[in-house]
Amino acid sequence: MVDSIYFLLSKLRLFAIAALYLISVNVFSASVISSLNKDSVVENEVVQLSIRTDFPDTGSGPDLTELKRDFEILGKSQNSQFRFNLGTSQALNFWVINLMPKSVGKIEIPPINVGEHKSEALILEVKNAPQLLDENGNPPVILKMTSSDPQPYLQQQIILTMELFTSVALQNANISTPNHANLVIERLIDDQARIELINGTNYQVRTRTYLAFPQVSGQLDIAPQTISAMINTNTGRRIIKVQSLPISLQVLPIPASYSSDYWLPAKRVSINTSLSPMTNVHVGDTLTWKIEISAAGALPEQIPPIAFSSTPDYKLYPQPAEFSSSKSGSGINGSQSLTIEIVPTREGVISLPSIEIPFWNVEERAIEVTATDSLSLSILPLGSGSLNNQTNTNPSANQQDGGAKNEPLDNPSQPISLAKPKKQKQTESQSIEVELEVSGENPSTVLKIIIALSLLIIILLTCTFIWLKRNKRKTASDIGIPTIKEFAPVSAIDEASAYQHLIQCCRSNQLSQLRGYLLEWARVRWGDENILGLEDIKRLSDSPEITQLIMESELSMYSDKATNQWNGDALADALEIHFNGVQKTSPSDQLKTLYPNF
Repeated sequence: MVDSIYFLLSKLRLFAIAALYLISVNVFSASVISSLNKDSVVENEVVQLSIRTDFPDTGSGPDLTELKRDFEILGKSQNSQFRFNLGTSQALNFWVINLMPKSVGKIEIPPINVGEHKSEALILEVKNAPQLLDENGNPPVILKMTSSDPQPYLQQQIILTMELFTSVALQNANISTPNHANLVIERLIDDQARIELINGTNYQVRTRTYLAFPQVSGQLDIAPQTISAMINTNTGRRIIKVQSLPISLQVLPIPASYSSDYWLPAKRVSINTSLSPMTNVHVGDTLTWKIEISAAGALPEQIPPIAFSSTPDYKLYPQPAEFSSSKSGSGINGSQSLTIEIVPTREGVISLPSIEIPFWNVEERAIEVTATDSLSLSILPLGSGSLNNQTNTNPSANQQDGGAKNEPLDNPSQPISLAKPKKQKQTESQSIEVELEVSGENPSTVLKIIIALSLLIIILLTCTFIWLKRNKRKTASDIGIPTIKEFAPVSAIDEASAYQHLIQCCRSNQLSQLRGYLLEWARVRWGDENILGLEDIKRLSDSPEITQLIMESELSMYSDKATNQWNGDALADALEIHFNGVQKTSPSDQLKTLYPNF
């Protein structure tokens, strides 16, 4: 019996040891435990999710991907501990995640994976938060968004205004920006701040404005704007989130009554022009025409381009347009500046075209046209007067009233004449100072001596000048200076051949060869001794039309513009009339009655 009792006790000891082993294995098995600091929270309240593991291999930590669907993850912290018991070690890892629920109601926190293990699911109840009000019954934060026009036209300027009212200090504030696929939006000016009293509460108001241009017509909805920030309340720190009301725009299309090719919606359009000089202008002088167009409530690229063509009265050389803009609290103001150089080609009264800019007045909701008056000015004929305007050849006029200072000769504001000044012989005047010491008391005798010496000096200088001139001619004759006929012989057989070459050059618009063909024809026609340049052709042809057309060709030769724009048909027609003596008629002459300005 003793043996039986001993056997029974041995079995019980083995069973106890096995039970203790099973219990220790269960206690120290790998696990992921998740918990919440609150089971119920109100809207916009932060909740903490704690995760604990008791195994060393946690990989990259908890996988929070599933949480992002229903929560905003505000932050995460981690801590680790180690335990030693009965010769065994245990690694403990802790994570604390701050979460903000995105909606109200019962929200499930799904199982969280850590390494190869995961936690159990949890349930969080989110209740509607009571409105946070101050002692006056006013909310601490208000956000408003308004539009300058609920029914704008296509591509019309809209001003979106966001106003943030705050009566408490905001921490970590984050405010959204208006955005839409069919709106071109940009900041207008810097934020403006003011203080406003509303129902007994002082609010600091920060205003932010945006420029918006709708790109399609129809209904256009702008989503509510939001601001989230941390504020201090009587119960502690709290995250507050405020939204504005949405905005709905009804964008109108281009009205059917708008007939212009360029759509320009604006509040107003102004045109400023200036022309200089306005007086004492000769044929061939250069005038500067400056045009500036401003459109309130429109981008500078929306202003239609200005283009004019040259006419028989003048040639136009426009420069590239310059664009600029300025912003203010009332919106944007776009400007387009254009500079055109004008060269009159005939004498008499010429008129520059008026400028007309049609636009859609968004305030009156009607089409309007801003226009300028036509400019007229009298053009003097081409002559020496145009050259005298550029240089001051009367220095004594600038030394009146006690020897006033001379004005500079080079005046960049004066127009540039197309006529080349003829070379004039310059003679250096020599001043001879004669110092006389006269004794005696008869002033008439001294005067007679001075006059006699002066006459003698004049006679000597005259004789010297004549002798030098004759000696120069003789020297040139002895050296044998070649004439124009000798060093540049005419290649044409007769005048008819030279004339045909010239006409062919004009008809084919060969501007680079025109000067050579003109001189060759003129030398055959009037002789080498009478032709030294194109000025002699103008003088001998006695034709105002030929003179004007040659002058225009010279303008094209010396212009920075491409010479392939020159058309020689008009010069060819004028030369044929001069050569044959028969007036020609062309369809362009018949059109002058229908279009008197061209």
